[in-house]
Amino acid sequence: MKNKKQEIPEWFHGVIYNTGDTVENPFTGATAKLTAIELSVYDFIMGAQMFPTSYKVQNEVRKGLDWFIKENPDAYMALLD
Repeated sequence: MKNKKQEIPEWFHGVIYNTGDTVENPFTGATAKLTAIELSVYDFIMGAQMFPTSYKVQNEVRKGLDWFIKENPDAYMALLD
């Protein structure tokens, strides 16, 4: 986890968890330790990809992926790439 304080992305209106956790990529087995905000955004991305969604939601998923690349590139590569 990073030591810097992360800001909640302006576009994100989902639930923000109180704590982070370690997440495992179901396809590769790679793991990454995520902050509470990262875990919140990650769960949004994964949940949105499970169902047909609107253009607006897909646009927010793209913002989430871009946010991850900037905030935690190692976790992005392990979990989302």
